[in-house]
Amino acid sequence: MKQSLRQRMQQQQLLAGTFLKTPAYELVEVLASAGLDFICLDAEHAPFDRARLDACLALARAHNLPALVRVASGARHEILQALDSGATGVVVPHVDTLQKARDIATWGRFGHGGRGYAGSTRWAGFTTRKMPDLLNQSIDETVVIAQIEEPEGVALCEEMAAIDGIDGLFVGPADLAVCLGVSDLNHPEVLQAMQRVGSAVNNNQCCCMTFVPDTGKVDDLRKLGVSMFYISSEHGFMLQGARKAAGEISDKR
Repeated sequence: MKQSLRQRMQQQQLLAGTFLKTPAYELVEVLASAGLDFICLDAEHAPFDRARLDACLALARAHNLPALVRVASGARHEILQALDSGATGVVVPHVDTLQKARDIATWGRFGHGGRGYAGSTRWAGFTTRKMPDLLNQSIDETVVIAQIEEPEGVALCEEMAAIDGIDGLFVGPADLAVCLGVSDLNHPEVLQAMQRVGSAVNNNQCCCMTFVPDTGKVDDLRKLGVSMFYISSEHGFMLQGARKAAGEISDKR
């Protein structure tokens, strides 16, 4: 049986995905042919409304492409809506307290105080699945990721990694750099923070992840404990391809 994304994360396998910034289901269909391990729909920084998020997740589900959703704020209803629509999991930005980490771990799972149960959603198979099967599916599949973007989150990363229900810690290099008062994503303080988070996940069924603009720094970041990479976005891929083609034609003039 093919391993789930969650199982591969727990084993800290090397994983490659990308952000989707354009709320268009056609692009999900295209990326499903790219060989990526996952995609992440960016509902924090891109114009995803409920309907377009739902359509993109439908295509991802149909193509068996694990799709995460970076929610806007980590509110309980955002997590519920993303998961009900078929998301494999959620990325929650700006997790800088243990209480917030505990909350999102609870809200992403079924149980007292947790995710509301409905058998009529896409994720549940539109009433075609039994409750025991769905509860087991949630255990096997659902991913909850805490994004660490402030020094306060870095300081708590060891405790966050140990929280039951937190499957990954995402070091947000840009916001972390801004908080540290630097403008270089490769600044030693940023890399030290990433290394600390990378070390924190080692004794837990958890993985460390980050964003990279390309694959150039992957080997160096793997040495810091990063195993899951969000590589650029469809915007970046389009620009890279277009610039390359334009440059090649320009050189022939």
